[in-house]
Amino acid sequence: MTQTTAPSVAQHLTQPLPDQHFIDGQFVTSHSQEYLTSYDPGSGDVLGRFAAGNADDIEQAVQSSQQAFATWRHTAPAQRASILLKAAQLLRQREQLIATVECLDSGKTLSEARGDVQGSARLLEYYAGAADKLDGRSVPLGPEQMAWTVREPVGVTAHIIPWNYPTSTFIRGVAPALAAGCTVIAKPAETTPFTALLLAQLFSEAGLPAGVVNVVTGLGSDAGAPLVSHPGVQHVTFTGSVDTGVHVMQSAAPNITRLTLELGGKSPLIALDDCDLDAAAEGVRWAIFSNAGQICSAGSRLIVSRRIHQALLARVVELAQSIKLGHPMTNPDMGAINSELHLQRIEQHVEAARQRGCNIVCGGQITSDPVSGRGWFYQPTVVDQLSMDDPLVQQEVFGPVLAVQVVDSDEEALAAANATEFGLVSGVYSRDIQRALRLARDIDAGQVTINDYWAGGVELPFGGSRKSGFGKEKGWEGLDAYTKTKSIAVKL
Repeated sequence: MTQTTAPSVAQHLTQPLPDQHFIDGQFVTSHSQEYLTSYDPGSGDVLGRFAAGNADDIEQAVQSSQQAFATWRHTAPAQRASILLKAAQLLRQREQLIATVECLDSGKTLSEARGDVQGSARLLEYYAGAADKLDGRSVPLGPEQMAWTVREPVGVTAHIIPWNYPTSTFIRGVAPALAAGCTVIAKPAETTPFTALLLAQLFSEAGLPAGVVNVVTGLGSDAGAPLVSHPGVQHVTFTGSVDTGVHVMQSAAPNITRLTLELGGKSPLIALDDCDLDAAAEGVRWAIFSNAGQICSAGSRLIVSRRIHQALLARVVELAQSIKLGHPMTNPDMGAINSELHLQRIEQHVEAARQRGCNIVCGGQITSDPVSGRGWFYQPTVVDQLSMDDPLVQQEVFGPVLAVQVVDSDEEALAAANATEFGLVSGVYSRDIQRALRLARDIDAGQVTINDYWAGGVELPFGGSRKSGFGKEKGWEGLDAYTKTKSIAVKL
């Protein structure tokens, strides 16, 4: 395995970055013999190169996964659990390394990256505890028959990993797949390839047999497309945009491949007139400016009662303007935008709103690291009093841009919450639990939190409705995608 590290970021890394695929328990050169480049969003400097995968690499990975599945599916669940626990232990020991690589590769702050690593270790521990509890049930059919069900692993699973959470999304899908007895092929995003490779190596060190986890890097068109359309893949877990999710469904359809889709969001945070203003403002700050707003479930819409609109808006703007930006390794309040291309997309959304005459209360500009004057950054932005049909309300910006809508009643708040094509997450802030619960009951979203945006943990299932996708990840429901039920009956 050859490895490279850009001199400008070498000071932050304790080891070189892998630049090959991880297939059948080892790093291997791509069939294409070609490489792509990943950048540090905080500076724009080259971070490293990685293999440009293609259909031949996918074929090699699928064959490896199929061969490994024949043995791994019959490995004792307690042994699978032991390996997952060992992987969690190694991940905790390497928190600084993995967090540093994620920080440099994705642009999120070092503290956010550390949180992702810690959450990933907890996911491994959770699903290690589930591995030996995938029980069936007996089915009474009368005195002449005995019948029961068993839960079996589905087979080879493909995981298309997004660039905004490259570590935790990898583990979120891989951990339950392994616990269930499946084998895995992961294709990380082309802007954040390195943590998946390091995690695959870590699994191998934890005792995972060769071929159980494979990682192929490269472009979606060259490596991702042949993976999701491969007849040897029994399940695809995809996290990404709605448009790409549609292509994934179309590609998987001829093989009747099972799917879990976690797609876009335009999640509302509802602030009722009796809410704690400071708590709601802090919730908004957390919901939209974490990871520079590059989160599918970001609270990108504030739906606020007219009675408290100006008071809450003032608090939100004050918090937004206090956020310090900087190179992610300096651990500022908010890090960088993942790529220069995505930075331009965010700017296009806001500039179009400016041209429409929208009230941009704060932010609304591309900026840079205040120390170096470099990198890809966007100011925390708040746009006030938008109409229901405004593109900033209806379209996912995927950046630190908050759209504010003003309503006069709980009924209007509910209508506004459900007025987009998405249904991923929602938050409600109110001191009246009955009002909050009525809204939670009627909001069409996969998860609703009250007085604490993103409440919950690895135990709570996560997934959306409508164009936010289908299927659940995390929690006990996260295992459903990776198992199938077989019924067995015997005549006595």
